[in-house]
Amino acid sequence: MIQYLRNWFDRHFSDPQVVILALVLLIGLMVVLFAGRLLAPLIASLILAYLLEGAVAMLERRSVRRFSAVILVFMLFLSLFVAMMLVLVPLLAGQLTQLVRELPEILTKTQALLLQLPERYPTIFSEQQINELLASIRHNLTSFGQQIVLLSLSSAVLLVTFLVYLVLVPLLVFFMLKDKAEIVSWFLLFLPRERHLVNAVWADVDTGIGNYVRGKFIEILIVWVVTYVAFAMLGLPYAMLLSLAVGLSVVVPYVGAAVVTIPVAAVAYFEFGLAPAFWYVLAAYGVIQFLDGNVLVPILFSGVVNLHPVAIIAAVLIFGGLWGLWGVFFAIPLATLVAAVLKAWPSTDAQSTTPDPSASN
Repeated sequence: MIQYLRNWFDRHFSDPQVVILALVLLIGLMVVLFAGRLLAPLIASLILAYLLEGAVAMLERRSVRRFSAVILVFMLFLSLFVAMMLVLVPLLAGQLTQLVRELPEILTKTQALLLQLPERYPTIFSEQQINELLASIRHNLTSFGQQIVLLSLSSAVLLVTFLVYLVLVPLLVFFMLKDKAEIVSWFLLFLPRERHLVNAVWADVDTGIGNYVRGKFIEILIVWVVTYVAFAMLGLPYAMLLSLAVGLSVVVPYVGAAVVTIPVAAVAYFEFGLAPAFWYVLAAYGVIQFLDGNVLVPILFSGVVNLHPVAIIAAVLIFGGLWGLWGVFFAIPLATLVAAVLKAWPSTDAQSTTPDPSASN
C-alpha cells in the first residue's frame, strides 16, 4: 500500500510545476474555508471589479487613459447604485411589507384549498396526510417568525455592518480598478518565476470568470426588466418583487427557474384564481424562461462556459452544500476553475513519454 501511494505521488507530483499549482489551490481553499466570512466585502468588491473591468478595457481600446476610464466607469457605477438605493429599495420594501401583511389571508386560502383535496381526490390524498402537512406548515411558519424576531433584535448590528460595507466595497472596487497592475504584480511576488502551469490555469479562469460575471449581470438585468414589464401589464401584484426573484434565479441555472416558479404561480392563483389571467401569467413566464435559456444565454455565453448541464447541476449541489448561498452563487466560476485545472494538469501518459534530459546529456 505504501509503495502504491509512493508511486502515485511520484507519477502526479514529480513535476515542480504541478506542486506549485497544487500549493496555490490548497492555500486558496484554506483562505476561503477559514476566512470566507471575514473576506466577504473583498469578494463582493472583486466581483464588481470584474464586472466593471470590461467597460474600462473597452474605453482603453478607444485610446482613453486607464485612470480616466476608471473614473468615468466608477462614477457611472456609483450613480446607478445611488439611483437603485433611492428608487428600487423603497419600492421593493413596500411590496415586501404588503406581502407580509396579506400572508395570513393567503395561508387561510391555502388551508381551505388543501382541505378540499381529500374530497376531490380521496384515492390520492387522505385527511391525515393533509393535517400532517398543515401542521408542518404551521411549525415552519412559527420557526420562521422566531427567526424574524431574532433578526429584528440584531437589526442594529446588521445596519452597522451594512453601512460599513456600503463604504468599504466602493472604495475597494475603485482601487482594484485603478491599481490592477500593481495588485497583480504584488501577488506574483509570492510565486516562483517558473510557473507556466499556474499561468495557464489563471489565463483560462480569468477570461472565463470575467466574461461570466459580466454576462450574468446583463442576463439578470434583461430578465428582470422584461419580467417586470410583462407582470405589470398583466396586473400581477408584487410585480417588482417577483420580477427581481425571476431575474436573480438565473444565477442558479435550471434549479433557480424551477424554484421561483412556485411563488409566481401562487401569487397569480390567489389573485386571479383559475381565470384566463392566471394562465396568461404562466404563459408569459414560460416564454421568458424559454427565450432566456435558448436565445439570451447562447448569445451572452457563447464559448465562455463550456460545461455540460450535468456538470453545472453537480457544481450547484456540491458547492452549495459546502458553502451555502455563496457556494450556489459561485458554483459555475468554481466549476470553471476545476475544469481549467483538469485541462492544464499534466497527464501521466504525457509524463511517461517525456524524455529525460539527463539521459540525452
